[in-house]
Amino acid sequence: MWDNALPSFLIGLREGLEAGLIVSVLVATLVRSGHRSRLPHVWTGVLAAIGVSMGFGAVLTFTSAGLSGQAQEAFGGALSVVAVAFVTAMVFWMRRSARSLSGEIREKVTAALGTGAGVLIITSFLAVGREGLETALFLWTTGQAAGDSAGPLVGAGAGLVLAAAVCWGLYRRVLHLNLTRFFTLTGAGLIVIAAGVLGYGLRDLQEGGVLPGATAYAFDLSGSIDSGSWYATLFSGTLNLTPQMTWLQVVAYGAYLVVVMVLFLRGVRGVRGAGTTAPVAAGPTAPRPAQAARRSLPAWVVPVAALAIPSLLAGVLVGVGDSKPASAATIAVSTADCGKGFGTPKPGQQTFQVRNGGDRTVEAYLIDPATAAVYGEAEGIAPGTTRALVATIGGGSYAWRCVPSSGKAVTSAAVRVSGSGAERAVLPVTAKDLAAPLASYRAYVQQGLAVLRGRALTLQHDIEDGRLARARADWLPAHEEYASLGAAYGTFGDFDAKINGRTAGLPLGLKDPGFAGFHRIEYGLWHGESAASLTPVARRLTADVVALRKDFPHQEFDPGDLPLRTHEILEATLQQELTTATDYGSGTNLATAEANIKGTQELLGLLRPLIAARDPKVLTDVGDWLRRTEATVLSARRADGSWTPVEKLPAATRQRLNGSMSQLLEELAPIPDLLEIRKSA
Repeated sequence: MWDNALPSFLIGLREGLEAGLIVSVLVATLVRSGHRSRLPHVWTGVLAAIGVSMGFGAVLTFTSAGLSGQAQEAFGGALSVVAVAFVTAMVFWMRRSARSLSGEIREKVTAALGTGAGVLIITSFLAVGREGLETALFLWTTGQAAGDSAGPLVGAGAGLVLAAAVCWGLYRRVLHLNLTRFFTLTGAGLIVIAAGVLGYGLRDLQEGGVLPGATAYAFDLSGSIDSGSWYATLFSGTLNLTPQMTWLQVVAYGAYLVVVMVLFLRGVRGVRGAGTTAPVAAGPTAPRPAQAARRSLPAWVVPVAALAIPSLLAGVLVGVGDSKPASAATIAVSTADCGKGFGTPKPGQQTFQVRNGGDRTVEAYLIDPATAAVYGEAEGIAPGTTRALVATIGGGSYAWRCVPSSGKAVTSAAVRVSGSGAERAVLPVTAKDLAAPLASYRAYVQQGLAVLRGRALTLQHDIEDGRLARARADWLPAHEEYASLGAAYGTFGDFDAKINGRTAGLPLGLKDPGFAGFHRIEYGLWHGESAASLTPVARRLTADVVALRKDFPHQEFDPGDLPLRTHEILEATLQQELTTATDYGSGTNLATAEANIKGTQELLGLLRPLIAARDPKVLTDVGDWLRRTEATVLSARRADGSWTPVEKLPAATRQRLNGSMSQLLEELAPIPDLLEIRKSA
């Protein structure tokens, strides 16, 4: 985290100090002119500016999250270039304005006092808002470069806190600071950092397909430099210099750094010696000259400390106290040199940097070569990119398997590590392994659809004959039969909405023509509708069941979806049945929940041999919580066979049911990962 904090610390300090100085001058001017009552107007503008800045950061985050992978690269790269432009303009503007900042703001405040509260609010809002938007944009881009938000946020927070402390000290006259010198030194540091952000942004634009040259490398030291080492991490986190850079990155980095730094330093000579301590004092009586001399600090102390202390801390903390897993050498995972760079690894948790130097996307697996069991995996590694793979190394054999998007898989030479303590390797699952369970599941559903057709027809005849009391009794067995088939998350495509659809999302709700099937009949039977009005609905339900039964043998099923369904059925139960979202009058949500449990048990029975071969403890834990959950559900069944509605359960029972169902879902969660189909050829 600390290696990524310095750039954000510097921008937080710079922007925070700029905004803080402006606010300090605003406050000082109002206090000295006897207008303390107008201070709330300043704080209103400041708070509004902070809110807009935070909103801007949220918009950037959520906008990028909704884009495809390539579009995210292009979006992030474009904003990185924009951020560099803003930072460059900011350092030049502040270098010129440090001397006259106080006087300009006093003039604006004086003018605002004569025109009303609105102008004063707008003045503070615009002054602080500009700095806030620049900070949000730069933080977002540095967070993208870092790959996480913790380091940039910690660095920016520390910078803003220090800036607030400096501004308070200047206001109270306990601190003196040569602003011109301070902004010159920090400006030079930011120019260096901005050069790295520019290089990172251009690389993103190349990977996003906007700019050419994505594979034209000026140098590639990834084979000889450990990208996870403390020094590589420090350089990458602070300067965005990486062991592998394209010609475009290198040229842009060098050109920006030379041109902008020369122009910046040339302008500094024109204002050298003009900087003075910040003229923002107000309120308290100024200390006597001798007293001030004792309290004042040398002008160079704060800027030098602001740059040196975080840098030293970053080096020490990254080099000595890094809590991340130990990083192993970079491993090549292309088909041409799969496993190159892989020696005998050290025991313990390690992060392997796997790099695809080929021309095709690769799936990379760290495996036991004897059994093909997987210790760790990194999926979808694009050409020219590097991904991290974390694995715990212990006693055993290890090799790398590289599976390209097209072509044959390649396995590296094996190495042997003595000792113990490795993670349990997961035996790979192929589509062939799931073929038999899938066939059994299809047979189970086909048989259930035959039973469902008969029960739907019985329900239809009850309604056609006007025997609505009998229809209410026959509705539940038919609905339970459908629920036991495992119809969750569109299992049966469009048929699920026709047979068991809800009013959610329908424009006219209960009156919508699209509301059909079991729940439409349920609503009518328990809300006094006539047999004549329900007869067309019942006939349509039977016809849809018959159509599903005819269509089901021809429906395509991804074998990988079968393990997912063990979790999805009961997840839907928790979200719909136990919240009464699917109760349209019968109060039988718990009966449906029991049918869903039966469907889940059927699926687990089909997958049991595959799960037991990989992690038998999962079956033990799932079985335990299935029994607990089912016992709680069945406790709501009355002696006459009717069910207690969910909302009428005792509070303790309902809480226990929700808790046990949630825990059951936690125990089911590993199954899709255990039985994930992994490419092997």
